[in-house]
Amino acid sequence: MAYADTLYEKYYLEYASYSIKHRAIPEINDGLKPVQRRILHTLMELDDGKFHKVANVVGQTMKYHPHGDQSIYGALVILANKDLFIDKQGNFGSILTGDEASAARYIECRLTPLAKEVLYNPEITEYVDSYDGRNKEPVSFPAKVPVLLALGTEGIASGMTTRILPHNFIELMEAQIACLRGQTFEVLPDFPTGGMVDVTEYDDGIGKVLVRAKLDTKDPKNIIVRDLPYGSTTESLINSIEDAAKKNKLKIAGISDYTAEEVEIEIRLARGVHSKDTVDALYAFTDCETSISTNLLVILEGHPRILSVTEVIRHNTERLLSILEAELELEAGQLRKRLHAKTLEQVFIENRIYKEIEEINDIKNITEAVRQGFAPYESKISAEVTDEDIDTLLKIPIRRISRYDINRAEKEMRDIRRRL
Repeated sequence: MAYADTLYEKYYLEYASYSIKHRAIPEINDGLKPVQRRILHTLMELDDGKFHKVANVVGQTMKYHPHGDQSIYGALVILANKDLFIDKQGNFGSILTGDEASAARYIECRLTPLAKEVLYNPEITEYVDSYDGRNKEPVSFPAKVPVLLALGTEGIASGMTTRILPHNFIELMEAQIACLRGQTFEVLPDFPTGGMVDVTEYDDGIGKVLVRAKLDTKDPKNIIVRDLPYGSTTESLINSIEDAAKKNKLKIAGISDYTAEEVEIEIRLARGVHSKDTVDALYAFTDCETSISTNLLVILEGHPRILSVTEVIRHNTERLLSILEAELELEAGQLRKRLHAKTLEQVFIENRIYKEIEEINDIKNITEAVRQGFAPYESKISAEVTDEDIDTLLKIPIRRISRYDINRAEKEMRDIRRRL
């Protein structure tokens, strides 16, 4: 039994660690679960500005995600319906009615410009081997915004759950600005389904909120539901109202759903019952009012951690600074390389170094002659002249040399120095 217990503990811990780190819990740096990251990575690889069949995206994502096409398809639809990083074309279902999306072969998607702007920079992204070693996938994207709080998410792993509510994107940007300025800030949930929310016990993301449907009671005989409480659909809300009516908690004559782009559920009240007298019962006995407990559990430095909204924003803002610094260093390196190439070209053409190789046939001697030709101008050149540099210069066409514009070249170099 001791051996069996040891085996059980070993394999359970391995499974628990896998489900926590690689399936259900989002990573704090880019706010994504592995399947979401792999979907976006696939879309970045496929990106040509055009829409792609979701079936193709799902198939390509399976190179990175070994858990079946249905898990990828479901995650893609949910992520697309967040309306942040994926453009949709076709029927992706409805977060209002709960209607399902069409089959993957009928719908299309592509990356939004926002995704490419705030997530994608392969030159500063760390990559690892995919599960079969055939491809490379990102450890996390260099996200410049608090994706975790913008999207919100839910996940269940072994002994752990996470539930993070979505927040307003602009308010998150304002919070990051306040954080950079050393000012205090507060960010509260913002729901795509609208409704009303009581955040008294939100406790910076580790408490709970009370969400309510928005009810229109102008007509004394009818109540119109205009907004849904977060987490509900028109179907689930109607079912809860009908269940309450069957239990004699409410007295209604009928209920109709006219929801299209906006929520509109008409509740027709029974004779002698007035709308203002029914509101409290709707909130008390139906899903018109629900309580949502939050648990901001994330993967931080390889381990699960419970954080507050403020801590997440501070972490993402600190990471933003390091990302911007890395991007600036990368750009500076590219500018220095470009300036070096422009300087060599200018010296090579203006001082007619190319004339010194007209009578030389051996490539080694040509290379050495060009290098010697640069010797008097070392003070102008900021880096070593390599064989690759010389090879590039030797490939300049005669037509380009004859049309070389000194003033234009000087202006380009001044612009580069100014940017540096």
